[in-house]
Amino acid sequence: MSTSVSAAAAAAFPPPLTGRRQQPAYRVPAIRRRRIGSRPHLLSSSAQPLFLPAAAMATDGAAPAASDAGSKKLLIFDAEEDLAVSLAKYTAELSAKFAAERGAFTAVLSGGSLIKALRKLTEPPYLDSVDWSKWHVFWVDERVVPKDHEDSNYKLALDGFLSKVPIPTGQVYAINDALSAEGAADDYETCLKQLVKNGVIAMSAATGFPKFDLMLLGMGPDGHIASLFPGHPLVNENQKWVTYIKDSPKPPPERITFTFPVINSSAYIAMVVTGAGKAGAVQKALSDKQTSSDLLPVEMAVLQDGEFTWFTDKEAVSMLQNK
Repeated sequence: MSTSVSAAAAAAFPPPLTGRRQQPAYRVPAIRRRRIGSRPHLLSSSAQPLFLPAAAMATDGAAPAASDAGSKKLLIFDAEEDLAVSLAKYTAELSAKFAAERGAFTAVLSGGSLIKALRKLTEPPYLDSVDWSKWHVFWVDERVVPKDHEDSNYKLALDGFLSKVPIPTGQVYAINDALSAEGAADDYETCLKQLVKNGVIAMSAATGFPKFDLMLLGMGPDGHIASLFPGHPLVNENQKWVTYIKDSPKPPPERITFTFPVINSSAYIAMVVTGAGKAGAVQKALSDKQTSSDLLPVEMAVLQDGEFTWFTDKEAVSMLQNK
């Protein structure tokens, strides 16, 4: 259930797109925090005004608004089940918003536990109410392995999500696994440029990079996102849309990945992080005492013109003060 990006881009490819390109901004704005449970409460007395708990978002059927651009918001759930319910509602509302506004909804997936967190979308009411025909699915990173390999993010998403919802096959954009890492990255970027030309993917007027409607991301215990790892030179790539890595510190070593200028041009990002094993990275990323030196990759994800929401559980934020 996928389109090889080579096939998707087989039509006449557009020339490389040009525009004003900026290096990603790494100064993280103030974070608004709220715990979601039987007794939600303010985690930081100095925080900005709270936004609504996920359970109360868009109760009139409207999608969450992309106001307060560049802000980061923190939701803390007492149970993973509650997180999954809220994430499904959030995603479905954004799907409806962009389908109505643009006639398409571009969703970017990652691997790991993120796919399990999307499981509520495969159940009623969303299975029937979401207009899946408008979805276009991409990956923020992928391992350069066959699509049926156990390390494939495509296989993970297919087994846990894509095979359970009626997204058109031609609108699921997996990498060409017959190519080298460098070839697969170039091929994927060419596909994205064709889809921008066709109007499927929006462009950011602020950055000159593609503007995906929603990126659904996870974070590793070391603070990496996509296949952008702490201390690796790729975190500084600011020209390419998609690049490759052959020496990933986490196996398998060969991968392709979106770059920070693309990630930071998104309209919305949902960062889904659960478990005590990630509490140290969460503490550093969300601490009030941030410095510009030795930033974790997750700290470098700062939207130029969008809305960033953390979906977490109590264990993931267990090292934060005033939790």
